[in-house]
Amino acid sequence: MVRDSSEFQVFAKPIGPLCNLDCRYCYYLSKQDLYPKGESFRMAEDLLEEYIVQQIRTSAEGPVMFAWHGGEPTLLGLDYFRRIIELQRKHQPAGRRIGNGIQTNGILLDEEWCEFLAVHGFHVGLSLDGPAELHDGYRIAKGEKPTHRKVMAAYKLLRRRRVLCDLLCVVHAQNVRQPLRVYRFFKEIKAQYLGLLPLVERRPEAEGGVSDRSVSAEALGEFLCTIFDEWVRQDIGRITLQMFEEVISACAGRGHSLCIFRKTCGDVPVVEHNGDFFACDHFVDPEHRLGNIRETALAELLESPAQRIFGQAKWDSLPRSCRACEVRSLCHGGCPKDRFTDTPDGEPGLNYLCAGFKRFFTYSRPYASTLVALRSAGASAERMMQAVRAADAQALPKTGRNEPCPCGSGKK
Repeated sequence: MVRDSSEFQVFAKPIGPLCNLDCRYCYYLSKQDLYPKGESFRMAEDLLEEYIVQQIRTSAEGPVMFAWHGGEPTLLGLDYFRRIIELQRKHQPAGRRIGNGIQTNGILLDEEWCEFLAVHGFHVGLSLDGPAELHDGYRIAKGEKPTHRKVMAAYKLLRRRRVLCDLLCVVHAQNVRQPLRVYRFFKEIKAQYLGLLPLVERRPEAEGGVSDRSVSAEALGEFLCTIFDEWVRQDIGRITLQMFEEVISACAGRGHSLCIFRKTCGDVPVVEHNGDFFACDHFVDPEHRLGNIRETALAELLESPAQRIFGQAKWDSLPRSCRACEVRSLCHGGCPKDRFTDTPDGEPGLNYLCAGFKRFFTYSRPYASTLVALRSAGASAERMMQAVRAADAQALPKTGRNEPCPCGSGKK
C-alpha cells in the first residue's frame, strides 16, 4: 500500500552515525557498533538513487519531502548533496514539488554551503543548546573543544541567506535550571522557530535510573511553564515554540505533528547508509531492524506487520492510569523510549517525564483554549497577548496606595 507523504517522514542517514562532534549526550554515535569494523558509512550512489526513487513512489500526493540526518550529513561534502538534487530532478514526477530538510550541527557550514541551501530551498535544523557556557557543557568537538562560536557563525550565515532555520535545543541538567536565560538568548538572536528536546539518558540496566545529564521531570515542568508564561504574554507571533504549538493544535482538535505526543507511532522510521530500515530513530537496534530497501520496497516496509505492531504498541502498552488522565489527549504517554517507570499503583510503562509534562499541559491548556478561540475569531497575535495580560490584571487583588504590590516584588 502506498502512503501519503504527510503520514510518514523517513530519517535518511546517508552518513550513518558518523559525526565530527563528540557530544556527551549523543545516543547515535554508538550505532557504529552495529556494523563491521572499517565500514565506510557512506551511502553508495546506486543505493542513494534507489532510495530517492522509492521515497517518491511511496509519497502518493502532495510534495515529496526528504529529511537528511546522521550522524552529521554535511560530512558527505557539498558535491554529494548536489548529486542528491540531480537525482531528485531526474526522477521528479510532473507537477510534484520535492522538498529537502537537513539536520546539522552547523560546524561545516560556510558561505558556499549556505548559498546551496538557500538556492535549493532546504529547511535546516540547527542544534543549539543556549548561551555558550550552557551549550558547550555537552556539545563538544573531538578533543573536548567548544563548538558554540562555530554554531553561531553558521546560524548567522543561514540568516543572511534567508534559509529557513529551526533551532533545536536539548534541555538537559545544566540549562533546565535557567529557563528564562535560555529562552531570552534565543529571543536575542531572533530565533523564529525553537524545538525543545528533553534529555533522558538511561544508565545500564545493572545501574538503573538515568544519567546525571538527564533532565528531571519536575525541573522540566518548571522550565516549560516559566518560558510559556513569558511567551504567551510577550512573544506570540514572534517566535514559534514547537512544544507550545502542540498544545494549541491539540486543543483545536487538529491532533499532533510531534510524534512523541501521538496516540500511536511508527511514522518516523530510519533508512541507514546501507539501506537498513529501522522502526524509529530511537530504536536503531537489531530487534527493530525490519529489512533493507535493496531487498524490500520502502512502501512495503512502512506497511509491514512488524512496523504496524511497533506503532500500535505505544497505545496498547499505555498504563490504565494514563488512559484515565485528564491530559492524555495532549500526551498519549510520550515517547516509548522514556516509558520505563511505574505508575503509583505499580503498573509498568509510565513515562519518566510524566510529572513534568502533566504539570505543563495542565497549566498551559486553559491559555491554549483561549488562544484557539481568539485565532478562530481572526484575532491578531498582539490581540491574543493583550487578552492574556488583561486577564492577569483582572485576577490581581485590589490594593491600597501604599500597600505592597500583590506580584510579590515587595515594592509599593
